[in-house]
Amino acid sequence: MAASLNTNSNCMSYPSKTPFLIGVTGGTASGKSTVCDRIMEQLGEDSVANRERRVVCIGQDSFYRELSPDERAQAFRGNFDFDHPSAFDEHLMLNTLKDVLYGKTVNISQYNFKEHTVGETIQTVYPADVVLVEGILVFYFPEIRDLFHMKLFVDTDSDTRLSRRVLRDVRERGRDLENVLNQYTKFVKPAFEEFCQPTKKYADVIIPRGADNNVAIDLIVQTIKDLLQNPRVRSSSPLSPPPNLRAQMDQLRRTAVTRSVSVGSSSRPH
Repeated sequence: MAASLNTNSNCMSYPSKTPFLIGVTGGTASGKSTVCDRIMEQLGEDSVANRERRVVCIGQDSFYRELSPDERAQAFRGNFDFDHPSAFDEHLMLNTLKDVLYGKTVNISQYNFKEHTVGETIQTVYPADVVLVEGILVFYFPEIRDLFHMKLFVDTDSDTRLSRRVLRDVRERGRDLENVLNQYTKFVKPAFEEFCQPTKKYADVIIPRGADNNVAIDLIVQTIKDLLQNPRVRSSSPLSPPPNLRAQMDQLRRTAVTRSVSVGSSSRPH
């Protein structure tokens, strides 16, 4: 199966001159960031100057809250749960995404995973036509979930995710193997099952195998290209969906069928 689509896409909308907001979620090391990178590369946006980009990406990792001294000490020992909703500053994330939707330039502090600190590096996000937001719990918080015009779930098997997580944390974040495995079994796996996996039901598009799924990524890229041809067409009412969203999602499903991508029939409310 290349990708599966659900049929509902209920969302909030903001006045004209606002971007199309796409949420990308999935378990740890499922390939969320890589999917976003592939999308940016295929659109040619990875080589464009930051201020000139029409498509930008924001990571939920940037919204980890500041840790207390005791929590920071726990984090260094691998005993702090970064996969629990309480690890995030959901209000900061909500307000930042609202500013993005209103076409404002925002400065987002980056989380330092080696030092477990916030604010040393800043990502400046300029107004864009399409904004990708990726993270393990981007669909968990209802107010944040309702901001997205399209929702993607990257579905990768647990063994693959664990192996990727081990390699990443040891090589890039300076962790020892025992620490990584302890954190995975104690926090990461239970949190995925309790908080992340259940949000799969909110996805409009489910992408098995992540960045290896060329058919699904091509489908998303083509949808974004179509959006860029007619950017920022939005309803004037903040509480109603973009007037062209239904047509865009219908076109996405028709394209999925022609490419032998599985189309779901879920009619659950968002």
